[in-house]
Amino acid sequence: MSNIHPSSCISPKAHVASDAEIGPFCVVEAEAVIGEGTVIESHAVVRFGTRMGRENYLAEGVVLGGLPQHKQQSAQSGQLIIGDRNTFRENVTVHRGLGKDDRTEIGDDNLLMVNAHVAHDCLLGNHTIIANNVMLAGHVTVGNSAYLSGAVGVHQFCRVGAFTMVGGQARITKDVPPYVTVDGDSNLIVGLNLVGLRRGGFDRAQIQELKAIYRVAFRSGLSWDDVIESLRKQFPTSLGQDMADFMEATKRGCVQERRVPKQATIRLHLPESKSADEKQQKRASA
Repeated sequence: MSNIHPSSCISPKAHVASDAEIGPFCVVEAEAVIGEGTVIESHAVVRFGTRMGRENYLAEGVVLGGLPQHKQQSAQSGQLIIGDRNTFRENVTVHRGLGKDDRTEIGDDNLLMVNAHVAHDCLLGNHTIIANNVMLAGHVTVGNSAYLSGAVGVHQFCRVGAFTMVGGQARITKDVPPYVTVDGDSNLIVGLNLVGLRRGGFDRAQIQELKAIYRVAFRSGLSWDDVIESLRKQFPTSLGQDMADFMEATKRGCVQERRVPKQATIRLHLPESKSADEKQQKRASA
């Protein structure tokens, strides 16, 4: 235990690996589990119910396993389960599950930057990047290799698909399908996340297929059920089925594309000036 600074408060009921390093003025509560090779910098707090794997890094001021911010918070809240090789930069906060049997889960090889917040019962996959000041509300799911830029806010129960890129300051109130880019200004989809796909090892043939999938999903002008049916029929591979499965499972609806397809029968975004002109014309004709 020589790797633990004497000013830190470590519960005798905590399970700390012998090679873990804990800096000054840290707190590790009872039943917390800290795996091999983990480094915890000064003033970090690891609370009751937090279990983390190997080689995680906690920068200054990180709080893991905090109580959920919820009016119905149980006296016996759940757990926070963390995998291996995650980086939590300064002042990141992650809350544990709301109920006794609930849990917040973070996979492997994730990077959470300064001041990011992950609320109760969130599920983060592997290799995600959660940038500065991102706010994930309760029950949010983030897929593998997703990238959330600075100051993104995600509404509770929303899902962010794998290999997505969400632009800075976006407000996500619906599900973000996999493989796409969301513009931070309009909060709408503006194309595939080509940079993330290439970095993720997708080859040219896979990217071409995803482009075809994207056209059916967002530019065909088909109804919701017809889109899902077309995806399943035209793209029997895992990529097409992944998109269809994600869209079919949505409960909040999916983020739409910024460009409205010409075939669409319903105008989704009507400019205010044009709307006023049409209303005036209707009054005149009446």
